[in-house]
This record gives sequence, C-alpha cells and structure tokens, in this order.
Amino acid sequence: MTAALSVSAQSQAAQPLQSLVPVPVSVQARTGVTHTLTAATKIYTTPAARDVGNFLAEILRRSTGYPLPVSDAVGAPTNGISLLLSGAPGPVGQQGYQLDSATNAVVLRANTSEGLFAGVQTLRQLLPAAAESATTQPGPWTVPGALIVDYPRFSYRGAMLDVARHFHPVASVKRYIDQLALYKINYFHLHLSDDQGWRIVIDSWPRLATYGGSTQVGGGPGGYFTKAQYSEIVQYAAARKITVIPEIDMPGHTNAAQASYAELNCNNQAPPLRTDIEVGYSSLCVNKDITYQFIDDVVREIAALTPGPYFHIGGDEAHATSDADYQAFMDRALPIVKKYGKTVLGWHEFVKTTTDTTAIPQYWGTSTSNAVVQAAAARGNKVIMSPANKAYLDMKYNASTPLGLSWAGYIEVQTAYEWNPGTHVSGVPESAVRGIEAPLWTETIVTSRDIEFMAFPRLAVHAELGWSPWSTHNWDQFKVRLGNQAPRWTTQGINFYASPQVPWDTGGPPPGQCSQPAWERSKVYNGGDVVSHNGHKWTAKWWTQGEEPGTTGQWGVWRDDGVC
Repeated sequence: MTAALSVSAQSQAAQPLQSLVPVPVSVQARTGVTHTLTAATKIYTTPAARDVGNFLAEILRRSTGYPLPVSDAVGAPTNGISLLLSGAPGPVGQQGYQLDSATNAVVLRANTSEGLFAGVQTLRQLLPAAAESATTQPGPWTVPGALIVDYPRFSYRGAMLDVARHFHPVASVKRYIDQLALYKINYFHLHLSDDQGWRIVIDSWPRLATYGGSTQVGGGPGGYFTKAQYSEIVQYAAARKITVIPEIDMPGHTNAAQASYAELNCNNQAPPLRTDIEVGYSSLCVNKDITYQFIDDVVREIAALTPGPYFHIGGDEAHATSDADYQAFMDRALPIVKKYGKTVLGWHEFVKTTTDTTAIPQYWGTSTSNAVVQAAAARGNKVIMSPANKAYLDMKYNASTPLGLSWAGYIEVQTAYEWNPGTHVSGVPESAVRGIEAPLWTETIVTSRDIEFMAFPRLAVHAELGWSPWSTHNWDQFKVRLGNQAPRWTTQGINFYASPQVPWDTGGPPPGQCSQPAWERSKVYNGGDVVSHNGHKWTAKWWTQGEEPGTTGQWGVWRDDGVC
C-alpha cells in the first residue's frame, strides 16, 4: 500500500481512498482530481462484460436518477465509465482489476468479468454512501482521482449460510448474496441439510423435503427450496460472480433424512423429527446398500442443478459412527461425488479417509494444531480456513450479545481480525491454503436482520483477510476504514453490530483525539474514573483491574461514553 495507509484517522474518515474494505494492493491518489457523474454519463463495456455494466447501471440508476445507458465500448475511453477486458496489468490475474479515475473518465480494466465485477465493488465505495440508496438522492456523485491496481491474496473467499437449523427463504438468501458481493466474496456455501431440517426437493426421495423440511429449531414450520428456487439462487449468485456450493451433511447430522425414510436407519425405524440444537447422535446406516443409493440420488439431482465445481459432504461430528464405519462410508460416498463431476469439499475430519489430493478439507477447529489437516497439507491438499473461534459468524460478540452461541468463545471484531490464515495452523503454510470462509450457523438466527447483526461487521473483516495482502494488516488502520463503512450499511438498511472497538462514522465530523488517559491493563480504577480506549471514552462504574473496556457488554464495569 502507498503512504495512504499512514494518514490520520481524521483524514481517513474524510477520504474515500482511505476507507476501502478490503484494502487494495496499490493506490496512487491524484491530488485535486475528481470525476463527477452527471445525467449525461454513459457506461461502456466490451460485449463479454455487458452483464457487469448492467449491474452497475442498475445500482446507480436508483440513487442518482440518471439514465446511465450501457453501450459497446469503441476505441480509447474519453468519457463516462468504461469496463474493459483488455489492457489490465499482468499482476491482476484472473480476479483482479485496475481502476483509473480521472476528470474525464473512469476506466476499469481486467482479464475477466469476475475481475471487472470486483472493481465495480471498489468503485461503489469511492462514490458517496448515498449511491447505495434505493431512492433518488441529490448527489453530487464524485469519484476521487486515483490509479488502483488490486488482486486477491486467496482465490477462494467464501461465506456459508445454514438454512437447515432455521429455514431462510429465497428473498433472504438473495439479500445475503448481495451483501457478500459488496466485499468481493466469490463462494457461497449453502448448508442444506442437518438433524433439524432438509431444505431442498429431491424428486426420487420426496419426503426429505415435505416431511424432513417441515420443522426447524424451536418447532417452527420450517420450509424448503423447490428445484426452481434453488436454481434461482444459483443464477442470482452467478450474476454477482459468486459460485454456490451445496452441502448435504453425512454420515452424521442426518436425523431429518432418517426421520423421513425408515430404511436409512439400521433398525428400519424412523426417529422423530428434532427441533433442539443437539448434534452428534445421528448416523446413516453404513452397511446398507440403500444408504448409497440415497446418496447417489441426492448428489446426482443436486449436482445437475449446480454448475459450480464443488459439492460439500459435511463429515463433521459423526460421533455415532465408529472410525471403521466412517472410513467404510467415505470409501463409498466420495467416489459418488466424483462420479457426478464434482470436487469434494468437507469439514476437515473427512480428509483422514482419503489420499485424493483434490479433496478440500475445511478446517473448523479451535486449535492451531491439527494432525489430520497437517498431513493433508503435506500430501498436497489445499485447505479452506474457517477456525470456529475466529471465523464463525454465529459466535457471540460478547456475553450480552442477544443472538448466537459461545461454545467456541466470544468473537469481537478485533478477535475476528487478528489471525493470519496463511500461518494459523502449524504445518499448513500459505501455499497449502486455498482460502478463507466465514460460516454462519442459524440455531438462533431467524430473520434477515439476525443474519446481518451477526455478519456485520465481521463479514467485512473476513473479506479483507481473504483479499488484501498480509503486509497491509494493521488493526489500528483497519478499524478506521471499517468504521467508515457505517454510512453505507445504514443507507442499505443493514442491521450491523456497532462494536465499541470501532470508531464508527456516524455522519458527523470525524472523531477527535481522546484527551482522557489511555486505559492500562495493570492499573487499578475506581468508580467514576474516566479513560480512553479504541477511540472511545469510558467511565468505570466500580473498582476494576485488567478488564478491557468494550469486551464484556452492557454488564461490564465500563460505561461507553461514545467516541472522542
């Protein structure tokens, strides 16, 4: 990054170039130069990028009220916004872009439409937050002059949504996909089955959806996707350059399937549907041929609807399956996935059963050492990093968070930020890491507002970990850039958690420097003592020593008196 990263918090709050998340590889500002969108602005694209141009136009027409016609690019750009699949510098690769904004024109160049789409997300952040409005706003619509060259650290940057514990309908899923696209997430992992619900129609096994999908955690009505609805989600994601990865968990986490069909049980007796959040008790019957016919049918039907290269088979927490049976099961299940042209992903436990180096383990453990994953990396498998105590979006922020669980610990924003996917697990070097994924399990997540509250701001944190160079990793600088996202989220109606660790831009003047003495971990404080910490003023409510302000919620000893 250029010297832009070292500017003051006050300057960062005022300058879009220093507010970008994820932070780009390189930014060169053009001092005193801006580009202004007007009613005469046009968007020019090469034919293969027309969909990206249409996407940008649709976003900006709503807020600006301008017609923004999209037409073919001819010759060198001299005005408007151009999206070109030529002339990008070599380092941008298949997913990066170059953004060149000058007085007369904004020119985005990339080698692929995916790269152009990533550049469009950066361009959106360079415009005022009002550009994200669903209704016409007055403007002005200015873009700072700059040359940005940008590309991702990891090719895989994912997010998972569990629709099994609580069902989330198509509209909610689409809304989340739109939010993922904002931060250059390019894989959407959809957890479609679990003990508490089966969420997609399988024609050859219809009761999976109609019965297995009829309830959810807490006993609500549940729900499921028809094949047409699932395809609608896949296509909607693809239009945002996001690949859908379906997950059918096996051989455990299968109570909804076993309740739907007695023959999937070794005793041929269907268990009752479950609406609690317990795990680890269910297992498909490993020794019955019907089990593998079931898996073949399910994989075949879902794979036919899924153009992406991956199929996730779960494989975690199979506590009711012996090690020998688990091995025997995977020996038969993994070839079925390959039979239907898909590369297998699974929670990291499964990779102990295969020497296939194309298989991708997703590490979800809370330790920084795991022999199974280390051995897989040594063989040549590429690992997706999702450590539960860092990347799980359903973990509570602190003890008073009204949603989420805490079995992997509390994950405040700084905790989510301060880990390195390329060195997190011993024996798994960055060269063995395919990327990062932020899962969101939904035992307590019922609505879109719930999804947003747990995902934001941490989704943006993980997006930066997956995209930006590790050399730019700096919490004090990142938290200011993150805080500057708040007006965009407010404009978009995103229900985010306003962490006290982040100096949020509330639309007023930038926060000043705190005049209060900085909090010290070793110092004793009494009720009424005032300190500064993470850009906020804090007042002690009673005696304390070593309790960090902002880490224990409303029942903590410190009262948050706002930004300085």
